[in-house]
Amino acid sequence: METEMECPLRYLQSLLGGKWKMPIVCMLAGGVPLRNATIKRRLGQITSTMLSQTLRELEADGIISRKQFNEVPPHVEYSLTERGKSVVPILAELGTWAMDQMAEQQKTPACGGCTTKC
Repeated sequence: METEMECPLRYLQSLLGGKWKMPIVCMLAGGVPLRNATIKRRLGQITSTMLSQTLRELEADGIISRKQFNEVPPHVEYSLTERGKSVVPILAELGTWAMDQMAEQQKTPACGGCTTKC
């Protein structure tokens, strides 16, 4: 019986695929823990439901950590885990590549670029 092999790129896609995961990781790469509302404001068009789901998935995969403060009013902060920090240089390289491609096609990045945050 042959063992099914998993593709590393599909594994990466399962961890960081989708519209919002990489921008959230890049945002948290600054090293400052961020609250839910701050992440939502910086992302712009994400719904609260989608943000919550994405944060839960990133936490379940060990990419981000969630710290809850039991005070009044209660709040939660998110930061990168060591595993999450290990992907930052790779995202910075991808961001640089994407910015180069956008420049070739005369497109202006909509944000400061992942390289400035990662």
